[in-house]
Parts: sequence; structure tokens; C-alpha cells
Amino acid sequence: MKNKILYLFTFLSSISFAQESISEVLKTYNSERIPYISVQELAMPKTETVLLDSRELIEFETSHLKDAIHVGYDEFDIETITNSITDKSTKIVVYCSLGIRSEDIAEQLKKEGYTNVFNLFGGIFEWKNNNFKVYNAKGETENVHAYSKTWGKWLLKGNKIYD
Repeated sequence: MKNKILYLFTFLSSISFAQESISEVLKTYNSERIPYISVQELAMPKTETVLLDSRELIEFETSHLKDAIHVGYDEFDIETITNSITDKSTKIVVYCSLGIRSEDIAEQLKKEGYTNVFNLFGGIFEWKNNNFKVYNAKGETENVHAYSKTWGKWLLKGNKIYD
């Protein structure tokens, strides 16, 4: 009985730790000036939303959220957005692997006057971890670019691709 209690405690602690750790990582790297949107909230069909993928092209080509627009990070050009999304009240959700790079891109959008911008909490990793579908040019895929071994530990489901 004692072993069962210890096992249960360890199991529940690991679940709690994993969720707290993602939050802690985001708190460490993000300013949190951009509001988060959860994967569950984003998955609920409501208002029209523009999805911007702020990962690099190789990551996007491996998999992305359905109908997402690749904007990149290193080569991000705000002018591309201002030319294509002229209504600055459009709901925009920016995502990356975990939610760090996407906050930087979302902050640039806010500075440019966009008023309805969100950062996807946990990024495409959290999306896949919650069993939502990801796509590549051929259709649905189980592959997700895991960025690096360090960051890839947060991707718990799907096939981790590093290049």
C-alpha cells in the first residue's frame, strides 16, 4: 500500500511539475505584455482569427496549425503584415514552438497598432500535446519540428523532428 501511495504521489507531482514548468519557462523568457490564449480556447470555433507562425521556415514546413501564415522570426518583416492585414482590430494569434519567439513578434504587432493580438500559450507543442491536428503541405501529419533537444522536451506527443 505504501508503494502505491508513493507511486500515486510521484505521478501526480510529475504532472503538476510539467505544467508549472512550462509556465515557469514562459515567465522566465516573456514579459507577458501580450495576453495568452490557450490551445483549448483557440480550438473553439468562434470569430475569424488570423494565425501567424513565427517559427523558421523549416519548422513551418514540417508542420503548422491549419491555415497558419508563416511570418518567421529571424527574417520577420512587419511591413508584410501591415500590407496584408489592414484592419488593425483583426484577431491575430501568434505562435511558435513554446510561446517565446511568438511574444516578440506579437509585441511588434502591438507597437504597430494592432489591438487584438494574442500569444498561444505553449505554442505548437501544447497544441499537439492536447491532441489537436497539425499539417504540412501534404495534409495532416504527426511530425512536429522540436527546434532543439533542450526545447523539444516540452513536446510530449507526435514525432519530434530536428531537421
